[in-house]
Amino acid sequence: MGLLPLLGAALLTAPGLYLRATGIHLAPPLEAAAYGATILGAAFLLSWAAEVAQLDISKALSLAILALIAVLPEYAVDLYFAWAAARRPDYAAYATANMTGANRLLVGLGWPVIVAIYALRTRRGTVRLDPTENVAIGFLGVATTYSLLIPAKGTLSLLDTAILVALFGIYAARTARLPVHAPTLIGPAALIGRLRRAPRRLATAALFLSSAIAILLTAEYFAEALVASGRPLGVDEFLLVQWAAPLASEAPEFVIAAIWAFRGEPADGLGVLVSSKVNQWTLLIGTIPLVYSLSLGAPGSLRLDLQQEHELWLTAAQSLLAVAVLADLRLGIPEAAALFALFAVQFLIPGIRIEAAIAYGVLAALYLARHHRRLPTLLRAAFGRSAP
Repeated sequence: MGLLPLLGAALLTAPGLYLRATGIHLAPPLEAAAYGATILGAAFLLSWAAEVAQLDISKALSLAILALIAVLPEYAVDLYFAWAAARRPDYAAYATANMTGANRLLVGLGWPVIVAIYALRTRRGTVRLDPTENVAIGFLGVATTYSLLIPAKGTLSLLDTAILVALFGIYAARTARLPVHAPTLIGPAALIGRLRRAPRRLATAALFLSSAIAILLTAEYFAEALVASGRPLGVDEFLLVQWAAPLASEAPEFVIAAIWAFRGEPADGLGVLVSSKVNQWTLLIGTIPLVYSLSLGAPGSLRLDLQQEHELWLTAAQSLLAVAVLADLRLGIPEAAALFALFAVQFLIPGIRIEAAIAYGVLAALYLARHHRRLPTLLRAAFGRSAP
């Protein structure tokens, strides 16, 4: 059960690597599919390796690392768009599209799926998080509050880089102080985890390295093929980048979280997605203007047009609701249904971004009023002097 998925994921990386090695060009949609398969396979390998890493570090930190590594394909694609934007200004919109789409998929689809699987499997309608998740939720709340300033000022700048990357650094350091718990591994992760310490760490490092190389070799080509596929497919390039790229790069993360929910450990599955949300809402956004400035050869800021501002308002409002519903460390069927319904509406009707953002904001205000006594606890868990 562990070897076959491992071999299958490795084979998925072959099409894009073959095109890359031979220089063969196909029609853009076919190239996007081939390179997307490579990124998908590499992301699965990375996710399994990160699961095994839980054997050696704290559970909370391992969840943060798993979330960070699992979205490495997302980072690679998004940061390519940021790098290319220095030469092609229209690519700045694609960086925003990819980032906002990934964030909204996590909360609007990923979180409700965990609750639905757990409810169908156990007839229980509420996922209860471990108190250690106060750390992630606290940092997500702070990052979300700051993110509201970005569309208001109309730029993504190096000031955002400094603040958001610093937040992620503090978050990683904070989670590193939490206790170690042996994880329950299944499938390929269990296969690797059964090895002795030295071979296990060697195998994990090999998976990390080979997968990262595969992603870095194909991310640019996947991104370009995706943009080029818009016209022949008759789909707006912005929307194609916003939804197709995150679906390919984050599928393994969703699968891992769903497996945990199916086997009766929904808190771990939801914890991975919460950590991923923190990573994306701090490190991913923060590195976009940094990579853009490096490509530009001088400090620079990405100017946001009206569409990008609306996308960021909507994503920030959804993030605010996400913090509000998790403030009491519980996600039930009503909250999951609200997150999914609002996501589905704005996905199916792209023209109602501001209206959807207002709906998110109103619901967030109601939940924050209900859970307002929990907010100091979240801040203390994130920034207090005592161990969280």
